This record gives sequence, structure tokens and C-alpha cells, in this order.
Amino acid sequence: MRRKQYSVDDNFKARYEARLEKSKPVVEEFYAWCRSLDVMPRTSMGKAVGYSQDQRFWLEHFLLDGRLEISNNRTENSIRPFVCGRKNWLFANSEKGAKASAVLFSIIETAKANGMNPYDYLTHVFKTAPNCDFSKNLAMLERLFMHLM
Repeated sequence: MRRKQYSVDDNFKARYEARLEKSKPVVEEFYAWCRSLDVMPRTSMGKAVGYSQDQRFWLEHFLLDGRLEISNNRTENSIRPFVCGRKNWLFANSEKGAKASAVLFSIIETAKANGMNPYDYLTHVFKTAPNCDFSKNLAMLERLFMHLM
């Protein structure tokens, strides 16, 4: 079965409407169930119910806008290489070296997240940045980051 093709805005709108139709009743039923429970607040169940009620505002945000992701899996997957390499970075020779590694990794992951080739982007940054005085002209910094988008 072929999926109907939507424009980006239509896709977000369709996702928003589907969430209102399918997810919102489930969320409301869950919170009605939580209110119906008679649990002691210091028990594990009481803490879980209290937490879900305290976080309701944040837990329901995905219902407000179709552009919002329902989970943070994409972010989790993008930082996985960093987490796997974390033990290796314990042996950085200095705090500055560890910080430089973190900055470089951040630039690489940002390039990937924006659909850019990290090698090409880093090549551009390393060729261009040394000749820029960003303290006097912040627009140069913006142009540096927007160059390959």
C-alpha cells in the first residue's frame, strides 16, 4: 500500500490531527486512571503517579504541534557514538584536549543532523575560520555555518 504524499506542512498537520484523534483520548484516559487510584504517596506506585501528574504539562507537549517528535530517539542515536567514545576520552592529555574533542564532535554531529557531509564541512571550516575575525564581525560566523546548508 502506498502512503499518500504530503507537503511538509500537510504532513505536520496530518500528524497533529491524528494525534488529537488517537493519542489525546489515551492520554486523558491515563490521567483519569491516575486520579482514580488510591495510593500512598511514598510508595513506588504513589511516586510514579505523582511524577506523571507533575510532568503532565511536558508529557502532553507532543499533542500541541505536529512538528514535535513523540520521542527523542533521533537525538539519542546521534549522541550514541559520543557515549561509546567517552571512556576513550578519559585519557585525553589535558582538559583543553578533551574540550577540543567535544567541540569537534559537536560540529560533526551538527553537520550530519543538517544533511551535510562532515568531511566537506570541516574542510571548509578549517580553511575559512583562521582568516576570520569573529569578534569584530559576527555575521562572518553565521556565514561560515550556513555555507554548506
